[in-house]
Amino acid sequence: MKKRHIYSFILAGSVLMSSCTKNFDEINTDPNKTTADLFNPNFLMSQAEFQFSNTGYDQLLFQSMWIQGLSSTYDYYGNGDKYVLRGSGTGYYNRTWNTSYGAVSLIDEMKNLVKGNAAYTNLDNCGSILRVLFLERVTDLYGDIPYSQEGQAKSGITQPVFDTQQSVYTSMLSQLATAVTALDASKATPTADLFYGGNIAQWKKLGYSLMLRVAMRLTKVDPATAQKYAEMAYAGGTMTAVADNAKAQADYANSNGNANAAALLVPDDFREVRWSKTLMDYLIANNDPRISAIAEISAGTGKAANETQAAGINTASLQIGMPNGYDQAGGATDISKAPNYPGTSPANPAVTGDAAAPDGKYSRPRFAVYDDRNMNNIMLTYGETELLLAEAATRGWNTGNAATHFANALTADMKALAQLNTSAAATVSDADIATYVAAHPLVAGTALQQINTEYWVAASTVFDFNETYANWRRSGYPVLTPVTYPGQYITGQIPRRMPYPITLPQTNGTNYSAAVSRQGADNFATRVWWDK
Repeated sequence: MKKRHIYSFILAGSVLMSSCTKNFDEINTDPNKTTADLFNPNFLMSQAEFQFSNTGYDQLLFQSMWIQGLSSTYDYYGNGDKYVLRGSGTGYYNRTWNTSYGAVSLIDEMKNLVKGNAAYTNLDNCGSILRVLFLERVTDLYGDIPYSQEGQAKSGITQPVFDTQQSVYTSMLSQLATAVTALDASKATPTADLFYGGNIAQWKKLGYSLMLRVAMRLTKVDPATAQKYAEMAYAGGTMTAVADNAKAQADYANSNGNANAAALLVPDDFREVRWSKTLMDYLIANNDPRISAIAEISAGTGKAANETQAAGINTASLQIGMPNGYDQAGGATDISKAPNYPGTSPANPAVTGDAAAPDGKYSRPRFAVYDDRNMNNIMLTYGETELLLAEAATRGWNTGNAATHFANALTADMKALAQLNTSAAATVSDADIATYVAAHPLVAGTALQQINTEYWVAASTVFDFNETYANWRRSGYPVLTPVTYPGQYITGQIPRRMPYPITLPQTNGTNYSAAVSRQGADNFATRVWWDK
């Protein structure tokens, strides 16, 4: 991780200003400088993987609460919890866009450096898979995006066209099919790979699993293409174990800390971000053993205790989810007015100046798991892949047995939680997993609901809320009730997309306008192509 910023420094240091000084090049050329011929392009891979994976507020302020995974009374989180712009609300429109395109730019440069060099064929094809992984998130959130002309500033294209989402998806599937086929374990492997340490067999599984996910996005709008590529992915070989999960571990000691943990450790966030009642009620109703792995309440009472950044009490029977759409303003939407409000956590008389904690009895993300600065960022899992195969099989496609895939997914989703930390703090016992799987077989009449509700739980509990949000829009499960609150930017429905970054009309106005004219108003209600 220490190499993360090397290339940007090298690029900056290699820029030479013009001058009329005689023998300028000889006098001013650093004999130790590097060039594209000397620079190892592998270094760019790890930087791109980590940059893309490390989301934080990119997904916490909006997506995590749109899908009712998390909840908060803190005003700043009104952006997602209540559909009301707060703080720098419009400024956060660009977070996923900038993070993802920033990571893609590193992959673009990596691929440029290895172009035509047979020794780097695996690095090149892994780069193609990463480019799809990164840009799928962007198009899923915004719709039409720069794709075919992305990354061509060196060629003079500084205002790329926005490709239709349909064409982006067509291209992504085609590029994945080409890249995964071209991977060759007999050739040199990537040497700075955070996901798999250069293991080509696992990269093939990732490529086919990503192909499956991309394909399944099309079930509403192009089921024939969805079936074609889902069956291709299954035949090619998707993930087979939790060891295949795509993840990148943070490295706090070297200034690469986990952004989700950094956000939650802000005092106001730590005190007021809670698991949503919608999610916790589902887990409780199903006696899900993940409850004690992911949730806790403060070990003490009062405001001071709820701000103390230390492990709490994770006993499953004590956990309570907080409903979305409430505040601490004292009016009709004050959290104390919520149905079945458990009561305030009273001030501790032994603490000078302590106050009551209105949210104190609600469950927060477990400290040892989600506030770990070295926590893994998980991006695509074996469990999610098995759920998608189960859905494809339920639709009658040639992807195996739906019930078997579903049982595999339940087991894998629970085991994936232990991967969040090197301490395996969120481990669910094998016995508890087996009991849960036996009690929750796939039922034909409710299969799509079961599969996609589990997907919602699985992606949310590993904090991949971008994926939770995308699959919820595609599948419609679970059925969620929109929040009602004064002054909302959208009413009567949960947002269906993120507006484009507010700078685009100035920086790429013509192509931005064309995309909006084609796609629909640039607001939270306009649906992306695959969500029609």
